[in-house]
Amino acid sequence: MARHEGNGPRRNDAKRAICAALVIVLLAAFVAGGVFSIRQLGGLPWEAMGRAVVSTAKDGGPSESDGTVMPRAEVEKDYPKVVSPVDYNSNGADDYTDIVKGARADAEAAPTYDDGYYQGGYPPDDRGACTDLVWRAFRAAGYDLKAMVDADVAADPASYHAVASKPDPNIDFRRTGVLDVFFAKYGQSLTLDPADHEAWQGGDIIVFRHVKHIGVVSDKRDRNGVAYILHNMGQRQRENDYLTFRTHMTVTGHYRFDASKVPESVLKAWR
Repeated sequence: MARHEGNGPRRNDAKRAICAALVIVLLAAFVAGGVFSIRQLGGLPWEAMGRAVVSTAKDGGPSESDGTVMPRAEVEKDYPKVVSPVDYNSNGADDYTDIVKGARADAEAAPTYDDGYYQGGYPPDDRGACTDLVWRAFRAAGYDLKAMVDADVAADPASYHAVASKPDPNIDFRRTGVLDVFFAKYGQSLTLDPADHEAWQGGDIIVFRHVKHIGVVSDKRDRNGVAYILHNMGQRQRENDYLTFRTHMTVTGHYRFDASKVPESVLKAWR
């Protein structure tokens, strides 16, 4: 009996330790679940969040000085720039140059991530999702991407049925799946392999998992020649080496826009 009474405190201590461990595990699960829910409600591409919230470059963005970006002279030598034959807005810069410039402007502005529905289609200037970076990039080249998508959906609804079974001009141009169809029709389809370095050029459009995410290929490259991507998934650094991330989303589309393929009834200038 004396031995039984002597073990009592030790048994109680063990029970308390087990209970405390269970409480810690449950709290950790609760916190993780809450973070997941917040990210899901916020519309952020969950699979991309792991490393997207930080950058391999400094806060100022990727640059030659910090060694994260291939020097411009080396890029021009090893990966000659593809120049668009079109200067749609007649500003002296070809379309691809303007598209990169417009995408970078949105990336640097870092609008609050927002993929919500807006009457009239456009979100406020300080808000936006991945698709908003794309139409803003095309605006810089003189194109009204919303009007073009709306015209093409109306003229050829069958092509868009799988991604927009009920067309809605307030949101269609902000759907990655719709833009995937549009650029597949009016762009040159290129390699999906990021290791084919020369094939990735500034101003190209890149789509991930068909309907999940979209961005614009930058004219910057990492030290190994892999193209940087200008894109918005709510991360701090929006021009980054996403294609080198250990777990990035699968690339399912790579297009080079070709204005000559667009019918006059669909081609619309920004006004």
